[in-house]
Amino acid sequence: MYKSISARYVSAERYSEALDLLESGACLQLKHGQVTCGAELAFLFVDTLVKGKIPYNEDILDRVRKIYEVFPKVPLPSNMSDDEDVREFTEALGAAKTRLEGCSSFIRAAIKWSAEFGASRNGDPQLHAMLAEYIYSESTELNMAKVSYHFVRGNNPKKFASTLVNFMSKCYPDEDDIAIARAVLMYLSMGNLRDANCLMNELKRQVESQELDFPESDLVQFITFLLLTLERDALPLFNMLRVNYKSSIDREPAFNELLDEIAEKFYGVQRRNPLQGMFGDLFKMM
Repeated sequence: MYKSISARYVSAERYSEALDLLESGACLQLKHGQVTCGAELAFLFVDTLVKGKIPYNEDILDRVRKIYEVFPKVPLPSNMSDDEDVREFTEALGAAKTRLEGCSSFIRAAIKWSAEFGASRNGDPQLHAMLAEYIYSESTELNMAKVSYHFVRGNNPKKFASTLVNFMSKCYPDEDDIAIARAVLMYLSMGNLRDANCLMNELKRQVESQELDFPESDLVQFITFLLLTLERDALPLFNMLRVNYKSSIDREPAFNELLDEIAEKFYGVQRRNPLQGMFGDLFKMM
């Protein structure tokens, strides 16, 4: 019924009425645990924004946030002692996947709309932060790279730091420094030295206040020196750091590409196109 009536409103270009109907329908369904239906209506809400060419503004953003906030957040059961518990856990995994897919599709569509109709090129930072938080809280197979991707496009490095500290408390010992390095390098690859420093300072503050151990690996040492180096025009030192800490950097395949982007952003170093290099070598041979 919601879909049918809203479609008629859209056909008649009565976008305001369609948006009101889809918003109320999405919230109602989600509040009653009808995630598939609610997520579809939420997605149609954003689709109507696009069809109506509704410009990005704070009022619409608040309406998107209102729908987002009623997406369920349900912790997975932990203690499994018999077959019944295993069955419930399996069902809970399926439900979590449905929630995550529904909310992610909705917020990704909203990010795309905001980028197209008036927000920054990457989309509204608050929407990125929402998606990062939901992925972290609801993922059954956590992908910190994806969480970090959206947090660095958000506007809340302190919240990002809290998420990383939480992750550090339950990850494997060799994953904490990689998560920290990835977060900082992602900020820097976007030219955002301010938030990269803010994140590191906030991480250290929160770890100390919770009486936890901050990683002291070579990779973290590299990140610390890198942040200091980027404060000044010091390309030779930047290159020296990459050579000296190569074994640590190579622990994560994506780090070298991020560092190439950082060199381009901060020092104007043009990234080499692999195809150009290959054809150049061929011409030399000829």
